[in-house]
Amino acid sequence: MTMTILLADLLLATSSPAQTAPASPEHPWHGPAELNMQAYAKDVTGTRFAVDQSKTYSLAELIDLAESHNPATRSAWEGARSQAAALGIARSELYPTLAAAAVSQTESIQAFFGDRFRGQTIQSFQLALDLNYIVFDFGARSGRIDAARARLLSANFAFNDTHRRVIDQVEQAYYRLLNSIGQEDSAQASLANAKAVEQAAQERLTNGLATLPDVLEARSATAQAEYDLQAVAGTEEIARGDLATALGTSATVAIRVQSLDQLPTPDSISETVEEMIDRAFAQRPDLMQQMAEIRTDTARLKEARAAYYPTLGVNVSPAVPSLYGVQQPFRWSHTADLTGSLSFNLSWTVFDGGARKSRAAQAQADIHAAEAQTSLKKNQVADEVWTAYSNLNTAFRQRKTAIALLEAASQSYNAALESYKYGVRNLLDVTAAQRSLAQAQSADVFARTQVLTALADLAFKTGDSIQANRGRSHP
Repeated sequence: MTMTILLADLLLATSSPAQTAPASPEHPWHGPAELNMQAYAKDVTGTRFAVDQSKTYSLAELIDLAESHNPATRSAWEGARSQAAALGIARSELYPTLAAAAVSQTESIQAFFGDRFRGQTIQSFQLALDLNYIVFDFGARSGRIDAARARLLSANFAFNDTHRRVIDQVEQAYYRLLNSIGQEDSAQASLANAKAVEQAAQERLTNGLATLPDVLEARSATAQAEYDLQAVAGTEEIARGDLATALGTSATVAIRVQSLDQLPTPDSISETVEEMIDRAFAQRPDLMQQMAEIRTDTARLKEARAAYYPTLGVNVSPAVPSLYGVQQPFRWSHTADLTGSLSFNLSWTVFDGGARKSRAAQAQADIHAAEAQTSLKKNQVADEVWTAYSNLNTAFRQRKTAIALLEAASQSYNAALESYKYGVRNLLDVTAAQRSLAQAQSADVFARTQVLTALADLAFKTGDSIQANRGRSHP
């Protein structure tokens, strides 16, 4: 049977095309294995879920979709489940192992008995158990269990951090989309203003109050506004694809979102930066994951130190054999009994060339390295929160100036256009006011989305984005 399997494997191996390295460095490699991988890639289905095309999704609803369908969260979840299984494997060492075996054997020989050979047949049946248990090992098993528990804790924090990053990815994509939509609205308003200036210049030319260069200048401004509108429209398409990707689906899926005007924009924050840094130290899952590494290395040190001491194990192997035998010319005979063994094994490594000492020193060094990494991570977290807090305050100030700029630019444009119609101002003044208004409208949209983006970034840096008591509709 074994020979048949080996022969079949050999035939399959020789019949399949061999995979070789590329023949030369000048051209891409293509081979049969590539076709197999392409077919395999088609079998791996992507993440797809139903999106209501008529529904307008809020940010909270988009985050729920991403947490449910983004492959990153499932990958991190499966990683945590794997570490939970690893902890179960480590805990199993606290219990004995029991193996059972049933053996049946028939032996037929010619036995020399007296002055001749006689045929002899022996049929045996045996049920045997084998129990092994480590009575004590001075903390080696406990160290491995603690290490597995710490790795599970680290995997759970990594799972939480994946959710934090997915939420941030959705929020950033969402606000980029809102900014692009607002910029498109601003560009459309700018185009309407440019057309109004062009119409005014055409009317003045018809009435003999303007020159042809004035009309051409106005047409040029209109064409520039149309060009800017098309550029912003392309940016919106990209932003929609980024948002769909952040949700965990294809970039081609169309998703309707709330408009920027429907979102409240705060103008200040009540907490101090020190309070937020302290909260980040208590909430950031990536920092907690780094602290879990210290526990892992500490458990490894415990296991390494246990190797200096002996290990006592016990083995119990009971068996119930049942023997049947016949020897010519006699009749069949049978016997059965309880047999087995009980043994204790004390194992103590007296000398190993310094391996135990080196493992303990390595574990101790890993602890110090993990502690240093944790200190470094805390400094990075504090700096990230400080930067996000400063960016938020800057966004607040820019938002206030953008409001004032938009109001002034609107008044200036209206006054310049009205004055131009009466012949008081020239066309250059009107087009300059129109461009200033377009820039002010764009700055106003950017400032509003920048405040919301900075708020989301601050929630990401402090770890607020994954807290259960946090309202997601307003980051």
